[in-house]
Amino acid sequence: MIEVKNLTKSFEDKTVLFNINTVFETGKTNLIIGQSGSGKTVLMKNLIGLFEPTQGEILYDGRDFISMNKKEKAMMRREMGMVFQGAALFDSLTVLENVMFPLDMFSNENYRDRVKKAQDCLARVNLLEAQDKYPSEISGGMQKRAAIARAIVQNPKYLFCDEPNSGLDPKTSLVIDELLSGITHEFGITTIINTHDMNSVMGIGENICFIYKGHKEWQGNKDQVINSNNSKLNDLVFASDLFRKVKEIELEQDKK
Repeated sequence: MIEVKNLTKSFEDKTVLFNINTVFETGKTNLIIGQSGSGKTVLMKNLIGLFEPTQGEILYDGRDFISMNKKEKAMMRREMGMVFQGAALFDSLTVLENVMFPLDMFSNENYRDRVKKAQDCLARVNLLEAQDKYPSEISGGMQKRAAIARAIVQNPKYLFCDEPNSGLDPKTSLVIDELLSGITHEFGITTIINTHDMNSVMGIGENICFIYKGHKEWQGNKDQVINSNNSKLNDLVFASDLFRKVKEIELEQDKK
């Protein structure tokens, strides 16, 4: 569990996050949603230590991340996995070598054990057959799956995903969502996903934090989204005709 208490972030004279209080739950897919420029990316960067909050607390299972020294933060980051928006694979390494990279950097295991662990993770994301290929030889969806395998290879307690469906078609996005949800539940990870994909919200949103102009505007799950009376949330989630019709159907059924 990650607790955020009274978190504010300013850049010189501009405040981007205002007194954020929220909880990201263990074993659930926790989504951060909001319009572009709302502050959701800044929030995630504060969570992983790329930004230092102006004030507030970030507690990892009761451990105050902000007050840790440099060495303690480095150790803490070994408990984190990260899936970047663009997959961020090394072009000169094979898929297997990419997944092994964190193990090569931080693990004391022998080479055979590192290979086995990386292959197990590739098998978990249904990508073992591509282990000898280079990133340029596989699709964008396969690259994202390889990035997920790399993110979980060290058995992280906390998994951060920045727009994991960016640039993917709807079918592939669904595969990524189901994969992230399955891994979260299987390993009991605290997964935080920064997304603008409303299919993800309605599909795997077990705990959703809606940021609006730097403020936490709403929090709930995918079922509560349907019945929300928050106009700002509705404007974001039900911007498309498809989701607007879903809400209309739900409201009609409630009247019966």
